[in-house]
Amino acid sequence: MINQARIAEEFARLAAIASPSFGEGEIARYLQDRLTRLGGQVRFDGAAARINGESGNLIAHFPAAGREIPPFMLSVHMDTVEPAAGVRPVLRDGVFTSAGDTVLGADDKAGIAEIIEALDVMRERGIPRGPVEVVVTVCEEVGLLGAKHLDFSLIRSRRGLALDTSGVDLAIHRAPCANKLRIEVLGREAHAGIAPERGISAIEVASRAIAAMRLGRVDEDTTANIGTISGGQATNIVAKRVVLEGEARSHDPRRLEEQTEHMVGCFLAAARAMRKEIDGALVAAEVTWEILSDYPMMHVSLDAPVVRLVQEAGLALGRPITVRSAGGGSDANIFNAHGIETLILGTGMTNVHTLDESVSIADMSQVAELLVEILRRA
Repeated sequence: MINQARIAEEFARLAAIASPSFGEGEIARYLQDRLTRLGGQVRFDGAAARINGESGNLIAHFPAAGREIPPFMLSVHMDTVEPAAGVRPVLRDGVFTSAGDTVLGADDKAGIAEIIEALDVMRERGIPRGPVEVVVTVCEEVGLLGAKHLDFSLIRSRRGLALDTSGVDLAIHRAPCANKLRIEVLGREAHAGIAPERGISAIEVASRAIAAMRLGRVDEDTTANIGTISGGQATNIVAKRVVLEGEARSHDPRRLEEQTEHMVGCFLAAARAMRKEIDGALVAAEVTWEILSDYPMMHVSLDAPVVRLVQEAGLALGRPITVRSAGGGSDANIFNAHGIETLILGTGMTNVHTLDESVSIADMSQVAELLVEILRRA
């Protein structure tokens, strides 16, 4: 029932609009017009002013069509990672890629095209459904900012799907919570050739801390990483200041807290270990830190109604749905924290966040077909 030519044309239009985070104005205007023509009542919230972006989050309400039941939410995000300027989608043998010098933007425009096609099919075929709320967020790629600043008073749904992961016939029901860390080490500068003993190297303190730290895959639930390091002035100066940024994630909030404390503790221990006496006084590096809760844990029970809904829709199509956990955060973490039971659904996109990103028409059509069946049963 899916019109493959139509979904391909829709995706090509969407992908050709550059929409980096904070620069979603053009695609927001396109979606406002497109979803209105599809029968939606479209409005934007006030997130643009709060995050200093071109657009707020878009919320489109589609009234019930033959079934007076509670509304069901479908969510996607309209921004992409960089490089995005001048994006040119290329279709070859049924697969979309970019021309090669930008990302394609299938993350998350494949999901947008799939939702539009599903609603188009249901309207033209007269398939009954309940009310649908389509939520298209901004700035997902830079810390879920749109979802974090979303006006949830505009949404009535208590169940939904966030179309935002690779794969087809795949649903994510668990995702970790995460902390971001910013750690600053202040040592003592000195001439590196004439009087190095009078200095305390912030770089060495940081190096010792990292060497003692549990990083990478810490356990089956927890990961950690130091992502950026900056500091120092010159090769002939014992470095006074270093700033590091990192993260910790876990499916267990207690383990997240333990890992975060461990990472900070490694810096404090390294600073203590490098104390020295200078001019008759005991001198040590100073360590300061900032911990930001990045996103809450997402855990939808395997026997939750929304999980059963997706699985039953897949079986009706002869396509069993794989339900598993994932290691990344998404808007679904935020929706679940606000009481909207939300699964993440695969859109078929591959190699996201790279210049090799791609998505096939066949996979998008399969996802759109699944959405039709889900909305028919919701």
